[in-house]
Amino acid sequence: MHIDRAIAALALLLTAGTVQAQTPPSPPPPPQTTAEPRIFRSEGQAEIGGTRLRYAAAVEEFLLPGASIFATSYVRGDVKDVSTRPVIFAFNGGPGSASIWLHLGLMAPRRVDFDDPANPRTVPPFGTVANPDSPLDMADIVLIDPPGTGYSRVLPGAKVEQYYGVEQDAKAMVEVVRQWLRRHGRANSPRYLVSESYGTIRAAVMARLMAGGPTQTGGMDGLALNGVVLLGQALDMARGAEGDDRPYLNILPSLAATACHFGKVAAGCTAEGQGDAARRFIEGGYLAALHAGSRLPADRKAAVARELSALIGIAEKDILAADLRISGAAFARLLLADRGQRVGMYDARFVLPSLGAGSDPVADDPAMGQYVPGFVAAFGDYATKTLKVTLDLPYEPIAFREVNGRWDYGFGPGVPVGRNYGTDLAAAMSRNPAMRLMVGTGWYDLVTPIGSAEYTLAHVGVPLSATRFHAYPSGHMPYVGAEARAALIRDLRAFVGGRE
Repeated sequence: MHIDRAIAALALLLTAGTVQAQTPPSPPPPPQTTAEPRIFRSEGQAEIGGTRLRYAAAVEEFLLPGASIFATSYVRGDVKDVSTRPVIFAFNGGPGSASIWLHLGLMAPRRVDFDDPANPRTVPPFGTVANPDSPLDMADIVLIDPPGTGYSRVLPGAKVEQYYGVEQDAKAMVEVVRQWLRRHGRANSPRYLVSESYGTIRAAVMARLMAGGPTQTGGMDGLALNGVVLLGQALDMARGAEGDDRPYLNILPSLAATACHFGKVAAGCTAEGQGDAARRFIEGGYLAALHAGSRLPADRKAAVARELSALIGIAEKDILAADLRISGAAFARLLLADRGQRVGMYDARFVLPSLGAGSDPVADDPAMGQYVPGFVAAFGDYATKTLKVTLDLPYEPIAFREVNGRWDYGFGPGVPVGRNYGTDLAAAMSRNPAMRLMVGTGWYDLVTPIGSAEYTLAHVGVPLSATRFHAYPSGHMPYVGAEARAALIRDLRAFVGGRE
């Protein structure tokens, strides 16, 4: 098994398999209405997008059979006609991750207080600062935490299998969207999904389900989407088996960009230029070399290794030892080995010493290990002091063992499966010709690299004429760092505003 796939299995992706599909469990019945949902309300004002505005915030409970799901919404207060005002429904991935990352990294009127993209503060105290980059000036925002994450829970006596699975989860999230629109009188507002990592799979399946149909939900739901945003897309779960060379091809632009970032290739390079050079190298000989396998002549293999070394900054001997196939994990270990450092898989701009590295592929990742503490601690203060939440519950940022480890891809809890969920998105866009797609990827994301996004969406039938691709100087969370966040929010504003 590729080590990249092992890392992904424990983190924001799961490994691919070859099990045959089974019928997923039935969707949850209509929501129960006997209990009164808990709602924590607050108000604020902020300078966003150059405009001073007031907003109402609410941490709201949505009750489904056997589950209590919380979502945090921000609604601008001075809008006279909300019928034309967009609503953005946002969530992260995992599976088993709360929406804390999008919440305090990009969407909320306040964000976590660190902007150094490589050396964030890693010890308390942590806090938040004003976020003028929030899209709240032009859209209302709803951040959803699936069951088992955040404050959301599968209730005592219920079965987690009812919610911990691809179809089950997507159907529950559609129900939360439906309830929120009904509760707020926004059934006819333009609506968008903003998703990240495994959340991009959730968004694709939700988009397919929201139109309804006899084989989908049993009715014609007609809950149309105006657009979907995929950040760090993870749609293709069928890649990475032994003998599959796609991961090595798709990660190459990100490896080249990272080598440039650390000065390991020719002076004067840029991430964009390195990405383009990597694509030319793939088309000009690398693909053919990998396709040849053990049939590749030794002299040709040596020539490819020299070109690859110049492109990604790894020694020729290491490339030859890896049979021309450099994985993200190998690259992260080798690139700065001469400096005694390793780079992050989730954001290769982050580094830590090679010595003393632990074996946990997430907690010991240079990026995850350094930026997670700030998000978690800052959110705790923000939830109680600003959002006025008084729940006697711990906020679960990522539930690996309880949720991720029990996830059902349609083959039973915890059984990995290979499938490309881009086909769900293609089906949704075929049914809804006006729906648009935005794909954003960080150049330094070695888990869901830019090449994977380009390849996946070009091979599933998604209409590329309705799709916009963007790359940012960041990692798996493409809003970490002031430059990346400003560029991402500019593109998001244009997308939701219909200007691209």
